[in-house]
Amino acid sequence: MSTMSIGLSVFALMLALMAIRVPIAISMFVPGAVGYLMLSGWHPLLAHLKGAVYGRVAGYDLSVIPLFMLMGAFAVQGGLSKALFDFANALLGRFKGGMAMAGILACAAFGSISGSTVATTATIAQVAYPEMRRIGYNGRLATAVLATGGTMGVLLPPSVTLMVYAILTEQNITKMFLAAYIPALLAAVGYLLAIAIMVRLHPEQAPAARAASSGEVMQAAGKVWPILAIFFVVFGGIYGGLFTATEGSAIGTILTFAITLIRGDMNRPRFVNAVRSAAQTSGMIFMIFIGADMINAALALSQLPMQLADLVAHLQISPVVVMAGVMLFYVVLGCVMDEMSMILLTVPTLFPVIMGMDFFGLGGPDKALWFGILILTVCEIGMIFPPVGLNVYIMNGLAKDVPMAETYKGVVPFLITDAIRLSLLIMFPALTLWLVHRLM
Repeated sequence: MSTMSIGLSVFALMLALMAIRVPIAISMFVPGAVGYLMLSGWHPLLAHLKGAVYGRVAGYDLSVIPLFMLMGAFAVQGGLSKALFDFANALLGRFKGGMAMAGILACAAFGSISGSTVATTATIAQVAYPEMRRIGYNGRLATAVLATGGTMGVLLPPSVTLMVYAILTEQNITKMFLAAYIPALLAAVGYLLAIAIMVRLHPEQAPAARAASSGEVMQAAGKVWPILAIFFVVFGGIYGGLFTATEGSAIGTILTFAITLIRGDMNRPRFVNAVRSAAQTSGMIFMIFIGADMINAALALSQLPMQLADLVAHLQISPVVVMAGVMLFYVVLGCVMDEMSMILLTVPTLFPVIMGMDFFGLGGPDKALWFGILILTVCEIGMIFPPVGLNVYIMNGLAKDVPMAETYKGVVPFLITDAIRLSLLIMFPALTLWLVHRLM
């Protein structure tokens, strides 16, 4: 077999293992090891394994992931999500569909602390969904709103997926954080507009508006200040150059734990659950790292990425069309893979291809930031895109009274706003890069 054939066979075997529900890390590691063995032999494979695994998990940069995961776990166990939702609902309850809009904003705010899409969706949904149903929200709208709002955890700092991309491509994590804010703001605005339009076209899906009194707003604001304090200390320090992202994650973890302890929301069982949850999630991420490194090493030996880059370079088509094709590829891949696996598997192959093309005259660092935000935007779409939108499955597990098909119908308007946002980000890179250039 030629090296090209081996590379394609490795990729096909990986997809076949995923299709039969073999864990993602194993689905990548086993084909990678087999391909590496066929291309180099036993001794090079063992030599690679001896150093590659330790080298991957021992890196200082990776410590930012378990620290931010632990910070998010403390926030979940400490009950900070309810305070966020109550405050957003107090502000927006005066509008038709206001509680649904509050769910979007609560997901955005909690995602900026937890850094996890799954944790954001599950946590906010447990607080918001029963209340939305109690006052008369349609099940389709309620589940679609919370499933969609949770996707913002992919893009909003300290998104774990965003940090993984920065580490893989050797980009500055602080700049990646800054590049994500305007696209995330566009997402929130698009989702709020979609809700406003839906409840006017279908008023039966949401109850009448109820304005909160000034006293209720102030009471809700009094409970949300710890979250704002954590955000401003951690990210203000990072952007202000007082400490690195890794140091900021450690400070944020300590602050979150201290605040939940002072509020009386943290006890020993919750502490143990938080540590266990962060350890399990971090372990899963590191295993996927190892599996992705193995298959990417085999693909590199097969020279498949280089041949792909050469093929794309000789195509007589616009780079923007190539980028649109790459985004479509990610949407399709999102039907069978989670966002972390997609990033780890595809970025080492596609990143050199994109960096070798000219997009609007962008320099290398700007191009890397822009491409990363585009990938994360498509990962957001994949979280609710049929037939395997992970957030839809999470909502289906929490809202058993609403058929999954109804939730998929409900997310269609949000997918339309996502498509518009993705198109704008592709055509206007300044939307991604303006804040980075302004502050850095």
